[in-house]
Amino acid sequence: EGEAEPEPEPEPEEEEEEEEEEEEGEAPPELTAEEMAARCQVLIDSITNTVWDYIRRGLFVRHKQTVAAMIALKIATNDGWLKDEQVDYLVSGKDSSDPGNMGPLGAWLPEIIWPKIKALEGLAEFKGIGDTMQSDSDDWKEWFSLPNPEASKMPSDYDKILDQFYKLVFIRATRPDRTSVALNGWLKTNLGNNFVEQPPFDMGATFKETTNQTPVFFVLFPGVDPTGWVETLGKELGFTEENGNFRNISMGQGQEAPAESIVQRFAKDGGWIMLQNCHLMEDWVPSLERLLEVVQENAHKAFRCYVSAEAPSMDWMKNMPESLLQSCVKVSNEAPADVKSNLMRAWSEFSQDRIDASSKPKEYKGILFCLCYFHAVVCGRRGFGPQGWLRMANGQTYSYNTGDLTICDTVLFNYLDTNPGVPWQDLRYLFGEIMYGGHIVNDFDRLLANTYLDFYMKEELLDETEMYPYAEEEKGTSFMSPAPTSYANYLTHIDVAMTQDTPIAFGLHPNAEIDFRTTASEKMFNMLIELQPRSGGGGDDSGAASPQAVAEQALSDIMERFAEKKFDVEDLARSLEEQGPYQNVFMQEMEVMNVLVAEIVRSLKELTLGFAGELTMSDTMETLQDSLFLDRIPPAWAKRAWPSLMSLSLWLNNFASRLVQLEEWMGNPMELPKVTWISGLVNPQSFLTAISQVAAQKNMWELDKLCTFTEVRKWATIDEVEAPTRDGAYIIGMSMQGARWNGADVTIEKSKPKEMFCTMPVMSVRGVSVEKADFKGMYLCPTYQTLQRGPTFIFKAQLKTKSPPGRWVLGGVAMVMEVV
Repeated sequence: EGEAEPEPEPEPEEEEEEEEEEEEGEAPPELTAEEMAARCQVLIDSITNTVWDYIRRGLFVRHKQTVAAMIALKIATNDGWLKDEQVDYLVSGKDSSDPGNMGPLGAWLPEIIWPKIKALEGLAEFKGIGDTMQSDSDDWKEWFSLPNPEASKMPSDYDKILDQFYKLVFIRATRPDRTSVALNGWLKTNLGNNFVEQPPFDMGATFKETTNQTPVFFVLFPGVDPTGWVETLGKELGFTEENGNFRNISMGQGQEAPAESIVQRFAKDGGWIMLQNCHLMEDWVPSLERLLEVVQENAHKAFRCYVSAEAPSMDWMKNMPESLLQSCVKVSNEAPADVKSNLMRAWSEFSQDRIDASSKPKEYKGILFCLCYFHAVVCGRRGFGPQGWLRMANGQTYSYNTGDLTICDTVLFNYLDTNPGVPWQDLRYLFGEIMYGGHIVNDFDRLLANTYLDFYMKEELLDETEMYPYAEEEKGTSFMSPAPTSYANYLTHIDVAMTQDTPIAFGLHPNAEIDFRTTASEKMFNMLIELQPRSGGGGDDSGAASPQAVAEQALSDIMERFAEKKFDVEDLARSLEEQGPYQNVFMQEMEVMNVLVAEIVRSLKELTLGFAGELTMSDTMETLQDSLFLDRIPPAWAKRAWPSLMSLSLWLNNFASRLVQLEEWMGNPMELPKVTWISGLVNPQSFLTAISQVAAQKNMWELDKLCTFTEVRKWATIDEVEAPTRDGAYIIGMSMQGARWNGADVTIEKSKPKEMFCTMPVMSVRGVSVEKADFKGMYLCPTYQTLQRGPTFIFKAQLKTKSPPGRWVLGGVAMVMEVV
């Protein structure tokens, strides 16, 4: 009894806890330097991909590659496997101010590419490449003509000399239409497939990133309705209207109070609210933002707010508060914009029951399918910029939607029911001039829409007929409208018969796709330039010059070339025996040049004082410095000059050539130049008006009853012309886009593959009576100063054509005075 009782054995769970405590006290094994570096790289890659996935979900399709490239290039320079100078050659797309003679390359290489190739010689890897290409011209011609040069072996052993990045730089200079594809390859190699290919949108994964404090913002696009995504997920999680914890409100006048009431109730009790079309309530959205800030402080954990709105019509416009967008999880999930997808969506707006209700089902089906195809084409044509629609020249577009299509369907249904036959002319007028034409603000765009309807809407539509306009010469490229059949068979026909997306579907030349890709590439790199940080300091160890150093060098060169240029217009006017229309034109040009030179000299002298510290750098001076650094035309100079899309270096060369033309005329001011370089005039319209004025004075005609009449001559250059014309004037300096001029047959014809522009021969222009002008067999070709088209319109030139003029209208054929 006196013996002590033995201590009870510890429970197994207590022993395990003691062992865990001992283990927790032990320090983790140290990683070697190699293991630590590998671990850090895994973390960096994971963070990079996570951030990219989050950003990408809210980006428009046209911006995704831009942001991916920006991230990749920044990583490359930070990690040291690219230098700033190398990146600058890719992003800036430099031009040589003095490229020299093209030699044998001139027979096939576009003239605008040669200065870019010569500019690459500033990099050691491309030293002497211009001479090499001239020596191996045939090999380089074959490479240049390949459909996918970025994936093909380069001539002259450059395949071994250049790595993937330098090949991308070279593709950017020589085949800008393939830059996007080459850039994707470089991104995939260096950052992985995740930066190139986007997985399908996952609403469930997006929901996991939301909280009661984080709304979801959906960007609305044609053919995309986020309502289904939210409602489907809501059913899975128990949030439905039947359960009383889900509400979907389409915003409009009078919906503000109900929306605010439900937001407050669901924030208190839990629930989902979806506020659609908030772009219609711009004035109310700030109130919504403030309300969300208040209720989210103590919101129920099950509270969610979903907001949707259309993007503004122009990039610089804003219709939603920036702070609201920053607080939301943003979703931008665009539907495909190709013709096939647009046509599928358009036809899906209708049903077999709708067809059966028509008194003329055969005619109704055929014309309805035509309407859907027309709708798909006018929507898809926006992708081709000003060559597609002139309204695109101002950064705007025609916002066609399914509402336009369904209204036309109603008109079609009623007209077929109330007329014994098909009133083709009435339908064409209603669709082209009123329904779709009601959006159109440009005469050429209106002509385009009506030309489409003239081609589509005809009796042959009720049987099998070709829907690709003027595609007879395109072997293997066709899409037939089927003979009227069932609703489901139309969908099957679209899916099976339309095998590829091609510009031919719009009546455009296949080269339009090259132009579209080139333009997209240029826009992307221009945006990258805009997003680059500016540094006012000296050069760094990357070897790249600072913006100030580059600007100072450019400033010095410009002052040396133009500081002393000035025309004494008053002295010239006193010396003239007679001052006619032509003299007025050239003297006005001289006055404009004097004003421009004066502004250039003044602003550069001011910037020089700023660099020296004698003046405070103003916003205007900083803008000028940035322009000189980025090789762009300074806004203050552009305001006093002619419309131009050139880089500053090319613009200065063009400026010098304009001055030379005026100096030559000044030597013999009473005579009209043998051939006038009309592209070298600030105001070409005034010269064309002068031609009519001279004709009116000579023949005693009324000026307002005259028009200019053009005729393309056989001379390719000024040197071939022996003497000026006795009637009107000879002009030169235009290029045709969308087609080419056949000098032998004296007519417009289809462009050659990869021939983006055709240099026009010398043309004669004369004033003729409107009543006597014969435009039969002519295409009235719009002529513009720049590729922007639209606001730079000059006049309509009469060009002979063997094909119907409608072919060139749909092809977006025009002449431009400046090609870059």
